[in-house]
Amino acid sequence: MISAYFIHLLILIGIYLILAISLQLSVGFTGLLNLGHIAFYCVGAYASALLALNGFPFWIYFLAAGFLAMIFGFLLSIPTKKLKGDYLALATLGFSFVIYAVALNWTGLTRGPLGLPGIPRPTLFGFTFSDNVSFLILTFIIVLISYLIIKKITISPFGKVLEATRDDELATRVLGKNTFKMKSISLATSAFFAGLAGSLYASYITFIDPSSFTLLQLIPVLCIVIIGGLASLKGTIIATIILVLLPEPLRFIGFPSSIVGPARQIIYGLILLLILVYRPKGFYGKVELE
Repeated sequence: MISAYFIHLLILIGIYLILAISLQLSVGFTGLLNLGHIAFYCVGAYASALLALNGFPFWIYFLAAGFLAMIFGFLLSIPTKKLKGDYLALATLGFSFVIYAVALNWTGLTRGPLGLPGIPRPTLFGFTFSDNVSFLILTFIIVLISYLIIKKITISPFGKVLEATRDDELATRVLGKNTFKMKSISLATSAFFAGLAGSLYASYITFIDPSSFTLLQLIPVLCIVIIGGLASLKGTIIATIILVLLPEPLRFIGFPSSIVGPARQIIYGLILLLILVYRPKGFYGKVELE
């Protein structure tokens, strides 16, 4: 029982890791205050679930989830390319509300608040990841590949241009770099990995509904990015493990489920407040949150 519980937590840590390090790419390394990340997560989850329920193989619906989310990320970057700071945050937040409204009201496709039940577990090369141990191995492999790709991006010349865009966009443009294009690629790439995380989540839980993709679900991911430190993948990993595991003791104290959820949000808020006051750069951040 205990081992199954910890396996469940490790899978959740893996899914949150993909979400957080992909958000780190757009927020920490590019300086885009993106609050639409949960929408890409939603797009990936629903795309994956719908294709899986229609009999498509895992590798098709998994990659389709990422690429569809990437398309949405690129499309979002076009009308918001000249926005910065709070204005960009509001625009991307509005995009999240639009995607949530579509998931809730397009009942012919998403079944609305009834959700999509019976999502099959992944099958690859004839092997079905039906138990949580095998699913954990699959999650770990995807997390590792995602981390290595994003790490490679951040240390590449392209990643250095992203950081230059974050620090001084005007100077970067003067040097001849197309910062609008760079930000679009960054947002689309970030959305791609969020879509993959959504696909993993849908396959693991085997049921999704719009309530899984609200602003409340974005808060822990944002906290991970800020607490771990902007532009720090190492800090993101540590913060993910801490924030996923920290509220779990509440389950063993005997609090009712109606209290555990709000208490979790309170803990996230308090940690975030303390970090912003005493360590503005987070655990290993390279820049401060403006």
